[in-house]
Amino acid sequence: MKLLQDILYKVRLEGVVGNTNVAVESITSDSRAVRPMALFFAVKGLQSDGHLFIAKAIELGAAAIVCQDLPERLEESIVYVQVADTSKALGIMAANFHENPSEKMKVLAVTGTNGKTTVATLLFRLYRSMGFKCGLLSTVVNRINEVEIPSTHTTPDAVALNDLLARMQREGCTHVFMEASSHALHQNRMAGVHIDGAIFTNLSHDHLDYHGSMNEYIKAKKILFDQLGANAYAIVNADDRYHDALVSACKARVRTYALHTMADYKAKLIENTLQGIQINIDRFELHSPLIGEFNAYNLTSVFAAAVELGTDPTTVLVHLSSLGAPEGRFQYIRKQDGTIAIVDYAHTPDALENVLNTIQSVRGQEEIISVVGCGGDRDRTKRPIMASIAANKSDRVIVTSDNPRSEDPKSIIQEMVSGLDPIQKKKVLSVTDRREAIEVACSLAKPGDIILIAGKGHEKYQEISGVKYPFDDLQIIAELFQTN
Repeated sequence: MKLLQDILYKVRLEGVVGNTNVAVESITSDSRAVRPMALFFAVKGLQSDGHLFIAKAIELGAAAIVCQDLPERLEESIVYVQVADTSKALGIMAANFHENPSEKMKVLAVTGTNGKTTVATLLFRLYRSMGFKCGLLSTVVNRINEVEIPSTHTTPDAVALNDLLARMQREGCTHVFMEASSHALHQNRMAGVHIDGAIFTNLSHDHLDYHGSMNEYIKAKKILFDQLGANAYAIVNADDRYHDALVSACKARVRTYALHTMADYKAKLIENTLQGIQINIDRFELHSPLIGEFNAYNLTSVFAAAVELGTDPTTVLVHLSSLGAPEGRFQYIRKQDGTIAIVDYAHTPDALENVLNTIQSVRGQEEIISVVGCGGDRDRTKRPIMASIAANKSDRVIVTSDNPRSEDPKSIIQEMVSGLDPIQKKKVLSVTDRREAIEVACSLAKPGDIILIAGKGHEKYQEISGVKYPFDDLQIIAELFQTN
């Protein structure tokens, strides 16, 4: 239990009606979760306006309301706190409610279009292997040391985020590694979280259905770096053209990493095979079972972040060299006849191109057969781009479903193939059912060929018409490899 006046610390108030010396037992922005003595936040979202549910929250026992617009009718027994932005106030007050757990741990946040999960997970595994108690907040799973907590969002909402941070702090965690999505940053889910370090991986076409333009997408990512304090640090990819814009107002010390330009942490990819990569970072050499240039970037950013945290570079390299990829990130299995299947989360044009470039760089005369789809109710502009990349960099392509959600999967596939030229179309088959598409890829593959199954990675479901059906790309390909 906390007093409302105490959890208002650092919140810019527009006005208060009532006495803030009132006890609060829980906080929420979901009126359905209101309990007696709760503090309800009326947040204006994309789908609904929390102000419409103030009366319901009061009926369910809310003791106080945080809102941007005061209701026309005020209840005498209720305290009303008026702020300019309830989503931002929610983040700050959720942190205060839990006595600011992020300030008692080292918190590193990773943002970028691709690589967030890999970098955050590698950092978590690195510090766990060095004996630290750690927390992980990622797209795939949340972890408190070795305890798994299912993940529903890349970055949880402000209430869930601070609940998790508080649990991590109680369990003795000294370090937390988390993904920071553009949606979360734009929605102020991380407001009130103390960040010690931030990593920028890269920026490319994604989420324009939400942000509207690349400029707005960049502005959302920039929020993370704008909120860093002078004692924090930022690790940014100098090979990415947007890195300067992201740190233009950053108060933290900025460190760069790169493979192709000058940087504070300059890396060079020496060897790249299906058995792993060798990279040189300044005077240090790193062998890793990870594959591809994109993973050379990921590993370099992890190395830089750990060194900036004060960890001995040699110790970092020893532990980092033994770490494998997170689930659904370039995971591959080999059939007895030498056919290889690779499952990867690549669901953006840039990620798909990176994965296919990597496969091309390590193959011999083998053919590449790609299974690719695009999600429903998401950025439609990337659909023909994804299909074109797959056709340009594969020998055969099966275009299929990938979480069609409320859309007709056939319509999504039509949009994907609409941008293909006649030569590209000759390489492409359309198979709506995803399992059948994987089966077709297997039937087309000759011994030694490489099958890429892109888009879902770690996901264990296929979302169709609002229902999530069990579906696991890796499990299905493993079954097919055993039976065929």
